[in-house]
Amino acid sequence: MAIKVGERLPSGSFTRMTADGPQKITTEQLFGGKTVVLFSVPGAFTPTCDARHLPGFVDHADAFKAKGVDTVACMAVNDVFVMNAWGKHANVGDKVMMLADGNAEYAKALGLELDASGFGMGTRGQRFAIVAKDGVATLVEVEKPGEFKVSAADFVLSKI
Repeated sequence: MAIKVGERLPSGSFTRMTADGPQKITTEQLFGGKTVVLFSVPGAFTPTCDARHLPGFVDHADAFKAKGVDTVACMAVNDVFVMNAWGKHANVGDKVMMLADGNAEYAKALGLELDASGFGMGTRGQRFAIVAKDGVATLVEVEKPGEFKVSAADFVLSKI
């Protein structure tokens, strides 16, 4: 069952690259006492994700901050090294936190996993965006297969 508005985001953890190397970040650390936009892409460097999805959030990072968002985070079912390389490639700097959900555990916990084995990609996360305030979902937008509308940065920004 997929997460819905008004529900608490499940507990879990991600891995992110820091100056000290790969580090775990728990959902309590990520969401606790903060307003967070968490968006998911099926894969780093994949066409729509790389050309439009991540760049939109980088471009709108200041506008999200102006609306009270503490953190914009991108999650994908990729390893931390791929997520770090993608963040560098996309010049995210400190505008978007790049989170690796390497085994799709968090995508599954949200009920938003995607079977991409037909494309040779195994289990991935669906394309979605969630706004959470202190760990409670206030907006949940999940794309229909093959679409890129409701999880786009400008759309999410318009709903905050």
